[in-house]
Amino acid sequence: MSQSKERNLNAPIRHPIDWHNPEYYQEASLFQELERVFDLCHGCRRCVNLCQSFPTLFDLVDESDTMEVDGVDKKDYWQVVDHCYLCDLCYMTKCPYTPPHEWNIDFPHLMLRAKAVKYKQGKTKTRDKLLTNTDLIGKIGSIPVVAQTINTTNNNVIARKAMHKLAGIHTQARLPVFHHQTAKKQLSGVLSENIQTQSCGRTHGKVILFSTCYGNVNAPQLVKDLVAVLEHNHIRVRMLDTERCCGMPKLELGDLHSVKKAKENNIPLLLEWVNNGWDIVTPIPSCTLMFKNELPLLFAEDEAVKKVSEAIFDPFEYLVIRHKHQNMNTDFKQPLGKVAYHVACHQRVQNIGQKTREILSLIPDTEIKVIERCSGHDGTYAVKREFHQVSMKIARPVIRQVKNFAADYYGSDCVMAGEHIANALDDGTQPQHPISLLRQAYQI
Repeated sequence: MSQSKERNLNAPIRHPIDWHNPEYYQEASLFQELERVFDLCHGCRRCVNLCQSFPTLFDLVDESDTMEVDGVDKKDYWQVVDHCYLCDLCYMTKCPYTPPHEWNIDFPHLMLRAKAVKYKQGKTKTRDKLLTNTDLIGKIGSIPVVAQTINTTNNNVIARKAMHKLAGIHTQARLPVFHHQTAKKQLSGVLSENIQTQSCGRTHGKVILFSTCYGNVNAPQLVKDLVAVLEHNHIRVRMLDTERCCGMPKLELGDLHSVKKAKENNIPLLLEWVNNGWDIVTPIPSCTLMFKNELPLLFAEDEAVKKVSEAIFDPFEYLVIRHKHQNMNTDFKQPLGKVAYHVACHQRVQNIGQKTREILSLIPDTEIKVIERCSGHDGTYAVKREFHQVSMKIARPVIRQVKNFAADYYGSDCVMAGEHIANALDDGTQPQHPISLLRQAYQI
């Protein structure tokens, strides 16, 4: 067997994204690379069970006249691209040909390039542009009367049928709840001033909380629970007065210039806190991943981006570091019983290990069932009319494991994944975020 066909035994690396290069947006150059990678994927097929992109590609090949990639009409390549929601699992868990292998396959970032080309060509749907404008949606959705109206509309059968037909939002998709009492409003003036902090490991015991657009408007209780847990562990917490979306929704759309605008707003604000000895924690894995991994690859020469990326933590990653230095409160008051814990894809690909499981396992009389399969949600994929049923199919292995485990609680680090699981279970139960379960175990 030649070296080219051997599995890459080295740790995968990622190249900076060359999105400023005019060739990046040339369709002919893109299609040439898509054909090269698709041909290699067709010969391997290890990723067939991850998402719909790969079955779509392999069906196109198998149904073509040549039964090879050269027999697939290039306009059908977009079907493969549209099914990719940049979960990164193929790159991180399946592909044997990631760089430094000479075949140099980074399937998610190739799909990102294709999405960027599509966006630049003006072929992105208006619906998708609106769904990913989370700053605007959050601003409107947090207006008191508007929030109530949106929530009522989203639960109205007639309205949902209209949204399905006119806006392409699937009738059975679970949509976010909007709160006019945002996390920032509820926590304003109530954060503790008297916590004596202590540095340990990479942490300083002082956290600037990037609440995220979703956490602030759609899941304020999660943010409140996170603050309570951090303060209970003698960690001082502050929140940004102003912040924009991390940019992940726009990244998944291929709108890289909007990602740049978000970066130019957020990075200087966060950098100031980092320079003053504060760490950064975000409650949403996708936002953590954006700052940790994606922005440094998009802006490889920006030292401010690099410094912020090195100071940002997943909440449970932060707590594990503190625990290893005997600086975490383990005085739990309430066992949790059986917990079915879904590991969010965007947390898995941070390569931090199963930190959530580590912390929850410290709670006495608590059994953790770890589920490492994609829920199929993505930020907007599961709500779209053309993709919802596929997303439910992807979720089936997760749902089966939750049911078989007969869990007392279930949930995910990703709030949206948790809601998607609840939607698929359709048994009246509600997901519990691991941070909320941790607060429950503390009884604080």
